[in-house]
Amino acid sequence: MDRRAQAVGAVVGAAVGDALGAPFEFGLAGAFSAKCEARGVDGEMCGGGGWEPGEATDDTQMAVLVAESLLERGGLDLPDIFTRFQRWAAAEPKDIGLQTEDVLTNGMPWDRAAAVHFETNLRAAGNGSLMRASTSAVYFAREEQQTTMDAARRIAALTHGDRAAWEGTAVFHELVRRTLLGTDPLDALPAVLASVHPDHRDRYAVVLAPDWSPDRATEFNGAVWPCLGSAVWALRTTGSYEDAVRAAIDLGGDTDTVAAVTGGLAGARYGVDAIPARWTRPLHVPLPGFGERVLRLPELVDLAERVASARA
Repeated sequence: MDRRAQAVGAVVGAAVGDALGAPFEFGLAGAFSAKCEARGVDGEMCGGGGWEPGEATDDTQMAVLVAESLLERGGLDLPDIFTRFQRWAAAEPKDIGLQTEDVLTNGMPWDRAAAVHFETNLRAAGNGSLMRASTSAVYFAREEQQTTMDAARRIAALTHGDRAAWEGTAVFHELVRRTLLGTDPLDALPAVLASVHPDHRDRYAVVLAPDWSPDRATEFNGAVWPCLGSAVWALRTTGSYEDAVRAAIDLGGDTDTVAAVTGGLAGARYGVDAIPARWTRPLHVPLPGFGERVLRLPELVDLAERVASARA
């Protein structure tokens, strides 16, 4: 498959999953299919819960901010990414994780804010760094494994002081890289797990195992490892972009993020052309704090193409 189609698929696929899942966040398992059965396929991108049909959440908004920093700064500029995050958070976006909001507003510098939050709360393993990783995964996909995984960890650490969040984001980066190289990401899992920090390797080995399923999760899928595990499970047990994202949303819980992560992996695997037009047509990404900007499909495709070619 054309690498460009896969790279665009990862970025657009994550955004579509995010927008599809948003209205069902914290809902019951099966709610998406039940509602869609009543509405028909043309009503799947239905909106609700404060979201317009096709409106992407903080997951995609932060991914866009990461991408634009990487492109405008010519590489990884962590203080710049953090400043963009702060500007966005100050504009009171519709949705922002409690932990992320605290880190971005606690007045600490970029290289201390997340660590101080973790030292105080002793919990910071949410999926908030994983959710925004589609654009950076594509950007660093031309690099070697260590480079892309380290970049993922460093970006994750801006808002998440728990290394568990860093490692989950690093695994996602590497799975996208392997997919864009033409490797089956599921076949690559053992090699990827070998590069996970030893303190967290066993935890990820459990949720990424071939026989694991979300009904065996011991934590809510808002935590980083069951979120990633659920996304990989959805990819493993389905055969198309559509079916993978449907399966992810029907798990219930943190539906926008689980579907965004699933959409990024499935979009990379199947390519942008596998994403239904009825889902991409209403897709839009407001950017609070950055004027009246709203990115729609053409802008997202352009952004994805630029991050994919930036390090060629």
